[in-house]
Amino acid sequence: MVSKQQFDSDLRGKALLSDALQNKGCAFSDEERLEKGLLGLLPHRVETLEEQAQRHYEQFESFQTNMEKNIYLNVLLNTNETLFYYLLSQHMEQMLPVIYTPTVGDAVQKFSLQFRRERGRYINYPHQKHMHEMLGGQVNPDIDILVITDGGAILGIGDQGVGGMAISVGKAIVYALCAGIDPKRILPIQLDVGTDNSSLIEQPGYLGWRHERIKGEAYIEFMDQFVEKAHELYPNAILHWEDFDRDNASLILKRYENDLCTFNDDMQGTGAVTLAAILAALKKGDLGALSEQRIVIHGAGAAALGIADQVVHAMVEEGLSEEAARSCFWILNSRGLLTEKMTRLSEAQQAYCQPESNIESWHHEGELDLETVVKHVKPTVLIGCSTVKDAFNEKVVKEMASHVKRPVIMPLSNPSSKSEANPQDLFDWTCGQALVATGSPFDPVTYQGELIPVAQCNNAFIYPGLGFGLVISKAQRLNPTILFKASQALARYVDEHPDDPRLLPPLSVFPDYSKSIAMAVADAVADEGYAACQTPFSEEVEAQFWRPSYD
Repeated sequence: MVSKQQFDSDLRGKALLSDALQNKGCAFSDEERLEKGLLGLLPHRVETLEEQAQRHYEQFESFQTNMEKNIYLNVLLNTNETLFYYLLSQHMEQMLPVIYTPTVGDAVQKFSLQFRRERGRYINYPHQKHMHEMLGGQVNPDIDILVITDGGAILGIGDQGVGGMAISVGKAIVYALCAGIDPKRILPIQLDVGTDNSSLIEQPGYLGWRHERIKGEAYIEFMDQFVEKAHELYPNAILHWEDFDRDNASLILKRYENDLCTFNDDMQGTGAVTLAAILAALKKGDLGALSEQRIVIHGAGAAALGIADQVVHAMVEEGLSEEAARSCFWILNSRGLLTEKMTRLSEAQQAYCQPESNIESWHHEGELDLETVVKHVKPTVLIGCSTVKDAFNEKVVKEMASHVKRPVIMPLSNPSSKSEANPQDLFDWTCGQALVATGSPFDPVTYQGELIPVAQCNNAFIYPGLGFGLVISKAQRLNPTILFKASQALARYVDEHPDDPRLLPPLSVFPDYSKSIAMAVADAVADEGYAACQTPFSEEVEAQFWRPSYD
């Protein structure tokens, strides 16, 4: 549907111009200006939305750095939401990396310095007795999605405390921009449970709770209290969890997944979009079935384990046993390859430990590093979730390429300063044969005089469409089969665009693929018996797809 701002309040004059949801700026007509007490408050000319967007685009272009542009766009968001979303929709490839990843990483770190006005809800641990009031105090069944973070493990920059709100707001923007979910139906939430980042606590201007992070039973009790109250006040909302540390992410997912429609983007979203990129690479490189691959993952945090779990489920769908599927993975943490003898591992990590019998013939000494693992495993797929810059060096990449004609290499760590490899190097070191997807956006590479675009394997390619599908089907639960259908829908891009070297679609066609993903998800939700809505989903996709427009 085309959203048109309706004047259902008595706001007038400066109060109306200060309301981002209803403000139209110089697009207010002469009649509206007279009726709403705006005469004298605006210049004479009445602009169209398109004219406003062109004027603001020129302002956007006048800024030199992406951080300056990010601040400008956020000010516009807090001034005129309709114009903000319309402007971004016209320049998605240029502006999405500015308002979202990778620039949002800088915005998170500077959150307290740049905070200007409220957006979303701050659920502060010291005020937990007032959970009802902090969450809004009244039942609102119109909220479709809660985007929740505790700021514990953001991108590749770790614990950022209250700065996590910038991530929740960014995710909400992408939902609206790329999947047509009405922004008024998305609520960003920051759970402020303290921070273990000493530099934040010592920072004079830090706006969060200056206290070490709450852990253990106290953390669980707080989370239970929050979830219970959130579900009471927003009974139809999907709970989207974002940027929790590995242990809490896993704990929260398991604790609530059988009771609510809950989704962890770092684990399930990352897993689903990476699976889509792998499926696309196998098609483009004619590399055989997913169940035939040998997969090395550098990094063993929430993202890495989420990828492994989702790919394992897909392999099981192809006919492998779960045990056989897990044996296809070789995962490394900061101490090397996960093996049975390794201590201090989480339960999720232990599920991917290699038995000693599989490595005893390697005749190794000390830790099993990436180079050693690649040499002996001969992987077909190499994935980076380590945040270790340039971990995929020339020696590692050439070793991999010596064993497989079209190596699938995905340095996924964000931001780009943490990426395991530069795509240009990957093409050069593999004689142009690498099938590449990156976590952050990179400029096209040049190989033998040809300009080759690089696919961005970003969660933003899948979670908006996934969320939209869950919304239109009124899903009661989410499971790996539904996620698998979302991955398959996204991977079909290479079938439909065989001449495009990218494994995933460009941002310019993002909304169209979100619709396709939403349809696949809604159908899967119904097939799994989790849909509370049984209307034709194709009609709902078009009817509910929000687009910014003035009344």
